[in-house]
Order: sequence, then structure tokens, then C-alpha cells
Amino acid sequence: MKIKTLTTATLIVLLLIVSQMLQAQLPRETEDQKTQRMKWWTDARFGMFIHWGLYALPARHEWVKNYERMTNEQYQKYFESFNPDLYNPREWARMAKEAGMKYVVLTAKHHEGFCLFDSKYTDYKSTRTPFGRDIIKDYVEAFRAEGLKVGFYYSLIDWHHPDYTIDRNHPQRQESDSAYARLNKGKDMSRYREYMKNQVRELLSNYGQISIIWFDFSFPGKNGKGRDDWDSENLLKLARTLQPGIIVDDRLDLRDVQGGWDFTTPEQVKVARWPEIDGKKIPWETCQTFSGSWGYYRDETSWKSTPQLLELLIESVSKGGNLLLNVGPTARGTFDYRAQDRLKSMGEWMKYNSRSIYNCTEAPAGFAAPDNSLLTYNPVAKRLYIHLLAYPMGRLTLTNMADKVRYIQFLHDASEIRYSAGRGETANDLTLQLPVLKPPVEVPVLEIYLK
Repeated sequence: MKIKTLTTATLIVLLLIVSQMLQAQLPRETEDQKTQRMKWWTDARFGMFIHWGLYALPARHEWVKNYERMTNEQYQKYFESFNPDLYNPREWARMAKEAGMKYVVLTAKHHEGFCLFDSKYTDYKSTRTPFGRDIIKDYVEAFRAEGLKVGFYYSLIDWHHPDYTIDRNHPQRQESDSAYARLNKGKDMSRYREYMKNQVRELLSNYGQISIIWFDFSFPGKNGKGRDDWDSENLLKLARTLQPGIIVDDRLDLRDVQGGWDFTTPEQVKVARWPEIDGKKIPWETCQTFSGSWGYYRDETSWKSTPQLLELLIESVSKGGNLLLNVGPTARGTFDYRAQDRLKSMGEWMKYNSRSIYNCTEAPAGFAAPDNSLLTYNPVAKRLYIHLLAYPMGRLTLTNMADKVRYIQFLHDASEIRYSAGRGETANDLTLQLPVLKPPVEVPVLEIYLK
């Protein structure tokens, strides 16, 4: 039998293919390993998002450069004026902790391309502004000192980088393919991909343990960008190699790749039910704003009330999910007074009722929520929590619960709630005797000790 020898050129091609396959292979783990890696996040349930950048100066939406079709030259005045002299991350961390939040994610770089860290690969960063400080360094130290897990948001999009090709979401977006081709002549996305990897390597190497990274966002299709434009698998492999325990969102366009994401991210919506893929419930977190924008927007008036925000948090947990609630600091580095008010109010509720949020999830099948209420459940403590969104006067009926309950109390003060079972066909129902007057709590919670 004659053995055919391979040419040098063929060997090189084969080695390149094997090398690419190995590069793209993501770390593997079992479902149990993933569950354990994400346990702190699942238990926490409540985190803070922080969107901060040059867009805080115009103060009219974080996409202001896009919406107003600004060029880099027109946007430059914000870079030259950036000097948040009141920035005190210890104060930010204190407010987050007192609000009951357990983790935080800050925009290390948003779509505008401006970096809040001292990257070696650009001058478009906070250390080159009049402010002159590495904001990320200060942030990590301050929030870590308060016991909060720290994370980064890193924009895949970059409206400032010279090699980032103009696409349908770019401030200089075009109407025709020929116009795109003309404007993108000389731009090289391979150089931009290398830039991203270099910066992700900095963020995940220079600031200690990082618990979460948010990559945002993919928009494949005509004049869009997806996994091939970002080299998503290798970008993610880099992140997981540098920080093996890190938790990653689902916006790299890798939903169909094993290990390509950890949780799904419904944005600015209430989910109807626990999200599933192929009939299987998946980890999820809704990211939400106090108002309509993520960055500081001075004139925005659509701010959610404290009851609305508490209901959003409770409902997320009641369907097995997390809430990541956003703050957009001002250009001087302070939290907007409206954000401070909402955080303080939520903290007052969480101080007494966080037991119904932390370590909790969706109630098991068979437990029905009374009208105008939401259920959460702690599977370890075997306690059910009823959140009374509209307070009933004097009585509350729990159907088919008599054989499941051994004790009931208000959570905010641990005062007993007396109850009695029904008769006949309603023998397994419970009637609770509640005070006529609503307790001095925004959303009263009943804590039920199950048998």
C-alpha cells in the first residue's frame, strides 16, 4: 500500500484549522457545576447597573451621539470637559448596599467608545480627561470594601474607534451599500477585534476577581454585526480563561453554542413567565431603568415610583429571576436626586423584608397566590412569602393550604397572624385574620412556615 505524503502547504493549512478549533473551544462544565458557579448570583437576586460616560454631560440619553448623528469631532467637547469632581465611589457603594443590592455592573466602556479605565491601547479614556483618574480602579476598591460583587459592562460597539466599521447602529449610518463601502474603506475590523481582546484582557487581569462581565450587543444581518465580527467564541474563551468563575450575559450572539452564555437578559420588560429553552427553565435577569434611559437624562420625567420598583423586584424573583436596576450618575459624579430617593425607599423595605427576596425563587406548583399578591419561596428554609400589593381589609383566604401551613407571621415585625381552617368543601382553605389597618410598610409580606 502506497502512503501519500502531505505537502508542507497542506500541513500548514491543517495545523491552522486545528489551531482555530482549539482556540474556539470553550471551557466545559456540567449543569451542576454551572449551578454552583452561579449560586451566589441566583441567591443575590438584586443588583445595580451603572451607566456612566461622556454622555452624562449632554444629559439627554446615552445614545445621544447616535440619535443626533454626531461626528467624533462634534462629540470631542464632552471628552475635553469631563471632570466629575464629586465622584465618590464609596458613597455609591454605600447607597447600593443600603438599598439591598448584592452586586454591581459598571460600564467600563459604552458604545461611545470612551473608557473609564487606564487602558494602554487608547487615549480615549478617563485618565486623559481633566479628571485624570482610573474610575474603574476606584470603583472596584470601593464596592468590594462594602462586600458587593463587582462586574464590568464592555460594549462590543464602538462609535469612536477608527477601525470600527460603520453599520446600521452607527451615528454615521447610511442609506445605501455603496455609501457604507465608501466610508468603511481602509477600516479593518480585525484590528478592532484585537483592540477588544486587549482591553478585555486588561479589565480581567488588572482589577482582581471580577464576578460578571456584560458584553453588549450583537445585531446580525444586513449592515449589522454578529459573532464573526466580534470573534465572539475566542473573546469569551479569553474571559473565561482569565476569570474561570465569571458569569457572562447572552449578547455575544452565541445562544446556540454550549458554554456561550450563562443567563438571558430581557431588557425593560416584565416577563410573563420564567423563560425557557426547549422546555427547560434558564437563568435570567431583567435589566431595568428608573426612567426611560440608562445614562443621566436631566429632563426625563417618566420615573417609576417606589411601589412600582418593589413590584418589579418581587415579580422578578417570583418567576425565578434577578433584577439589575440601573443608575445613571451625573457629569459631576453624583447619583441623581431621584435615584437617591428611590434607592433609599427600596432600602427601607429591604431592611425588613429582604428574607423574601434573597435565596428565593418561584413557588412550587400547587401554591396559588391570592388576588393582588405575589409569591416567592425559599426552598432551603421551606418558607412561602405572600407579598400584598393591594392590602386586604381584615381577612385573606388561602386556598388548599390548611394541610401545608404550621405558622404565619408578618415579616416586617414577626407578629403572629392567626388563622382558621374552613369546613366541608373548604376544609383545606385557610382564613387569615389581618389587621384592618395596613402596616406601615410599602408592600406588607406574610411569611408562612410550611410543614
